[in-house]
Amino acid sequence: MAKKVSKKKATKKSVGFWAGLKQKFLPKKDNSKRVKLHKTFKRSYREDYRRDLEVPGMMYHIFASFKIIFKNWKLFLPLLILTVVLAVVLVGLMSEASYQQFQTVLDETVEAAGTGDIGPVATAGMLLISTITTGGLSGESSEAAGIFAVLIFLIIWLTTIYLLRHRLAGHKVKLRDGLYNAMTPLLSTFAVFAVAAIQCIPIFILIIVYSAAVQTEFLTTPFYALVFFIFAALMVLLSGYLLSSTLMALIAVTAPGLYPMQALRTASDLMAGRRVKFILRIIVLLVALAVMWVAVMLPLIIFDLWLKQFEWASAIPFVPVCLLIMTCFTGIYISTYFYMYYRWMLNYEEK
Repeated sequence: MAKKVSKKKATKKSVGFWAGLKQKFLPKKDNSKRVKLHKTFKRSYREDYRRDLEVPGMMYHIFASFKIIFKNWKLFLPLLILTVVLAVVLVGLMSEASYQQFQTVLDETVEAAGTGDIGPVATAGMLLISTITTGGLSGESSEAAGIFAVLIFLIIWLTTIYLLRHRLAGHKVKLRDGLYNAMTPLLSTFAVFAVAAIQCIPIFILIIVYSAAVQTEFLTTPFYALVFFIFAALMVLLSGYLLSSTLMALIAVTAPGLYPMQALRTASDLMAGRRVKFILRIIVLLVALAVMWVAVMLPLIIFDLWLKQFEWASAIPFVPVCLLIMTCFTGIYISTYFYMYYRWMLNYEEK
């Protein structure tokens, strides 16, 4: 018995003061259930890190997201109207004079090029591209307007996910319930956004290096251009690898009682071995959004070009309003697209 007591005393003395406080106040993390596909300084084989995922195909994913929005239009139409009104009041709407300035500059460029009449479809396409690429979707470009735009996007993101979670679970919810209850994980969502901003640092470094390379004519030499291309590819791959799980964490953190770091760990385990499939889904999403914008906005811009022949319609901001509506609808669609994929992954893991 004396020997056993002496061993216990020895173990207590061997534990330091700070280690004793850590054992007492900080709970020990259970990492036994974490997904670890790679080992340090050991070669990873494809059979070791390949994880199956049986979810619907990409085309089905695109149309299923549209279907669930239009099926629940009584929920999402008021949300769309509310966010458009908030955007007009807080961020601002692109004025009709600014849009007409885009059209004037385009006409002058076409005349200077000597290409003649390019037709209404080409004119509408160039107007759409120039308006989006120059940031002409909003009226103001101040810091306050940018903050309000982020808040409006968060309202769309959180409310859409809340409504979809309860709708797919068979619950009857109203938009009022979503607006009041979906804002609960706002601080947790901001924390995950902060992590995403840190993970975007390689892309920020790439932008700075690219601007410096352009000013110093560094890219004029073929060898240096190749080196920069390799560097850019590595930076984009690094940020893409990190952000792929963080996007899922933005959905996971909306679950009740889930803290930001726990959501990041859960999303990382869920996306382990599946990041390439998710990135392909994002590429397909971008293509689908481009097709949707062209299919919807081109006829509206052509109609506006015909409408502006009448003097009474010259001051109507028809295209700016349509652009703002499409922007808010795009936010709802992106939220639906990501949440459906997250839900399919969870359902597959639970099987």
